[in-house]
Amino acid sequence: MTETPETRLRRLRMRSWRRGMKEMDLILGPFADEVLPALDDRAIAAYEALLAENDQDLYLWVTRRVTQSDDTATGPAALAAILDRIAAHATARQPGPM
Repeated sequence: MTETPETRLRRLRMRSWRRGMKEMDLILGPFADEVLPALDDRAIAAYEALLAENDQDLYLWVTRRVTQSDDTATGPAALAAILDRIAAHATARQPGPM
């Protein structure tokens, strides 16, 4: 049976919120809820490939993009665009200074 786009998005959202590493749940869950429905098929496919990666690696790849302003961000080149979007989303969600 073919998976509908709605079912695919629900599956990806659930996998985003239930990673096994709470830090990744808190990064990927809101991204999946707020951004994933607006992505095109190519970006969704990249996101799906990203979810197959190890949480410890993903955490480093995303957080290095948030904390470093140079080109030392790591991760597979094929996932760079979606990692950049996730990092930008995570940065925008951070509370400002008090």
